[in-house]
Amino acid sequence: MTCPAGRTAPLRPAGDGRIASFGAACASCPLVSRCTTAKEGRSIYAGPYEQRLARARARQRDPDWKAGYTATRPKVERKIGHLMRRRHGGRRARVRGRLKVAADFALLAAAVNLARLGVLGVAYRNGAWAADGG
Repeated sequence: MTCPAGRTAPLRPAGDGRIASFGAACASCPLVSRCTTAKEGRSIYAGPYEQRLARARARQRDPDWKAGYTATRPKVERKIGHLMRRRHGGRRARVRGRLKVAADFALLAAAVNLARLGVLGVAYRNGAWAADGG
């Protein structure tokens, strides 16, 4: 690992991940006040999924990925918001227990999806599903 001042520290195993401790290097560093408040110096923990997260962050900087994400994200968030409205009862469970709540929410989502298919005019005709327009 490399700190903001450019100093490096080796990663060593710690629990399910790895840790880099800068310790004594922080004592003489001019950036210590902006870097850490720890008396023992800065330490950085890298979890077991750090490499996967780094690849995902790199992929998210791609303009094509950003365009696809911003095209679908608002639609998904809006639909989740529709489910959470009081009319659908998504905020409060009508039953008790995780399994029952999950089943109730799945039923709610199915009902909303079926209603949406009805609005789109989807029907089973001539052995296939089709919308009114096609």
